[in-house]
Amino acid sequence: MDEIFDVIIIGAGAAGLTAGIYTSRAKLSTVILNEGAIGGQIVLTEEIANYPGVESTKGYMLANIMKKQAKSFGCKLKSNVKIIKYSFDKEIKVVELEDGRIFQGRSVILTPGGRPRSLNIHGENKFKGTGISYCATCDGDFFTGKEVVVVGGGNSALEEAVALTTFATKVTVVHQFDHFQAFEHAIQEAEKNPKVEFIMESELRGFYGNENLEKVTIEHLPTGKISEYKTDGTFIFVGYQPNTESFAKHINLNERKEIIVDTDMKTNIKGVFAAGDCIVKKYRQVTTAVADGTIAALSVSEFLRS
Repeated sequence: MDEIFDVIIIGAGAAGLTAGIYTSRAKLSTVILNEGAIGGQIVLTEEIANYPGVESTKGYMLANIMKKQAKSFGCKLKSNVKIIKYSFDKEIKVVELEDGRIFQGRSVILTPGGRPRSLNIHGENKFKGTGISYCATCDGDFFTGKEVVVVGGGNSALEEAVALTTFATKVTVVHQFDHFQAFEHAIQEAEKNPKVEFIMESELRGFYGNENLEKVTIEHLPTGKISEYKTDGTFIFVGYQPNTESFAKHINLNERKEIIVDTDMKTNIKGVFAAGDCIVKKYRQVTTAVADGTIAALSVSEFLRS
């Protein structure tokens, strides 16, 4: 393209959309390039009840509002694109798409987010989509009247376990520790739900069945005893891994493949910033992603002015 944008944003999750809202409202020409659907991990969340100023909302609804806000200020959004090449070493940054389109920008904000982490155990690849899911919002309805297993002990695992009781007759949470890493309110809500049961200090070791998932094997860690557990489906919530593989040659990453940034969201490359679940951080919430995106956008504005 002949046009040179002030800002190119890679990723359209909470951080990317927020950055787009701020930069476009500041009259900086902005384009967001996203390899999937708009919204990122927000759209996978059944209910968001801890977003300040909003009592409760669906994840996809919040994402749609953010999208409309960005577009209303003039931000351009390109979804379901395939990026094949980045050039960040010169003053004008270049992003090339598989279809031949080329986008140029005076600055870049990387907000690629992350993806669900896999267990990497026997049968997981075989039963993805036929019994194994990483999104209760997407697939919960398929398990109406059935029994399911939820793997994990953080906020996502417990909140989605409760959400799944809308469909499933029984939800069994399997967690490797004797305590949860979730907020107290999420723990209490799961514990008081009569459809939710718990298998603690245990890990899944394999998935088995014919066409569809029929059972899992579970190891009780203190004793090493492995037992079979019949289930119609398994939902895995053991964290996310950042989508940063394509940046490894350009941007400094830590041992967990997270992008290293300073307090202004600057990376090691001048004019390139990063925000959201892809950066080094302790807490990953919608609100922290929004905060990261805000800081990155304000830092880009200052960078371009100077």
